[in-house]
Amino acid sequence: MSVENMESLPDIPAGARLDALLRDRLDLSRSQATRLLDLGWVEVNRRTMKRSDKGLLLKQGDKVAVDRRAGGGERPAADSGMQVRVLGRGSGWLAVDKPAGVPVRPRSAAETGTLLNAVVAMHPEVVGVGEGGLRSGVVHRLDRDTSGVLIIAIDQAGWELWRAGFAEHRAKKRYLAIVSGRFEQAGRIERDLSMSSHRPARVRVDPPGSGPDGARRCAMGAEAVEYLDGATLIWVDLETGFLHQIRAIMASIGHPVLGDRDYGDALAASAASRQMLHAAELCLDGERIESPLPIDVQRVIEQRR
Repeated sequence: MSVENMESLPDIPAGARLDALLRDRLDLSRSQATRLLDLGWVEVNRRTMKRSDKGLLLKQGDKVAVDRRAGGGERPAADSGMQVRVLGRGSGWLAVDKPAGVPVRPRSAAETGTLLNAVVAMHPEVVGVGEGGLRSGVVHRLDRDTSGVLIIAIDQAGWELWRAGFAEHRAKKRYLAIVSGRFEQAGRIERDLSMSSHRPARVRVDPPGSGPDGARRCAMGAEAVEYLDGATLIWVDLETGFLHQIRAIMASIGHPVLGDRDYGDALAASAASRQMLHAAELCLDGERIESPLPIDVQRVIEQRR
């Protein structure tokens, strides 16, 4: 297998089973994921995996690569009817403003209405960039109900630029969130995160050093911006990126994000129509991209002032 044919999968969660990771990241059935292993199209730390490796539990720092043909069989459709707000652009990339409720990418070739579908309509050359297939050009992800800055690469150089920025922690991500209660803990928060389930995705949070084997040490900074009625508007600066990191950690310390129906208690979950989490700023090598606060977040702030 040629090295040039291999594409690395980013942000590998510690503790994930190899076959479950392939199914989730490549939108495959169980038999399709096993077929990739049979074909020798999957490598972990540059070692070719076999069918017998399907139950391998991945560890922090593991490098998983998949033959480009595995993710490139389906092409995202163009959706010219969807309007996308472009916040900034550079050589080989776009910064777009992701609305809450809009998925980043489709899960099938027939699906439309995602940000990637709209980008394909504007820049057809995005197809095949990065991981290719239905993940073409997707540098990083935001949850469906999280709004804010999202980077889509439209050529390979742009994808590699931003992926390196995230991997080397040069890309700085700042979020605004409305959390339950009076948050007075300013500074760095560090926890061990691991996947407790994959479908549906669920993250386990443990104190540093007490997580299960394969847990990933994750950190972020948080500080109060404004105290509201029964809630606090906070800044969150991510040092690491892990699925649901902000939501899971804030809930674990007693301050769930308002509107979070996965990690919040009943009161917090019912306090807003969606999770009050917004990717407000993204910076890399002097490039700063900002997304204005959405109307629904502004409305919750005004109601609780």
